[in-house]
Amino acid sequence: MIIIPARLNSSRFENKILVDILGLPMVIRTAKQVQELDDVTIATDSQDVIDLAASHGINAVMTSSDHQSGTDRINEAASKLNLNDDDIVINVQADEPFIEPNVIKSVIDITKQNVGQNNVMLSSCYKLIDSEMADDPNHVKVITDNSENAIYFSRNKIPYNRDHHHGVEYKGHLGIYGFTAKTLREFCELQTKDLENIEKLEQLRAISSGASVSMVKVKSQSFGIDTQEDLNKALEIFS
Repeated sequence: MIIIPARLNSSRFENKILVDILGLPMVIRTAKQVQELDDVTIATDSQDVIDLAASHGINAVMTSSDHQSGTDRINEAASKLNLNDDDIVINVQADEPFIEPNVIKSVIDITKQNVGQNNVMLSSCYKLIDSEMADDPNHVKVITDNSENAIYFSRNKIPYNRDHHHGVEYKGHLGIYGFTAKTLREFCELQTKDLENIEKLEQLRAISSGASVSMVKVKSQSFGIDTQEDLNKALEIFS
């Protein structure tokens, strides 16, 4: 099950999930981009989004307006959908209208491989990015160990290239997450941690709690649309 959290209000880009993307509202284009991979449900706090989804033949469920994160929202949706503990749940952000289906497939595959393995609570993905993109705090970076488990996520540029070595790889995190319904519920039951509050990155909650976040390398041109500038850039690239 692919669940797309779709909160209507956004502090940086008002009502961005409804902005037109090549003839479709952003959240609808995102759903259609991935619907051939698995069943898709939009989890929202807006009746307007429920009605919009229905008009395009896409399932949607109403969730609380009080959720602090998209993960909490999809957890409520998973409960309302009566998913089994071992069902795979993929969190695809509503602001990824150009995400490649093969990227989602990679996260689905690694999530299935990791069920019940090596303390993995969730899985995600990254792509290699250049130094300039790594400087942008809107693009989250991740460093991984030799087993491709995440060591840390940051909005800052990591690793810090102290001796200015050439060829340093920067890994740009894509906000696609894979859980089972059980590990999703367990994640949402964890207490919020200091690092999560500082970086405003909820995946740090798992690492701070001693759980593993398994990563897979992908190739992608897509990026989350957080600002009007991001939208302009995306339309220029993908039009």
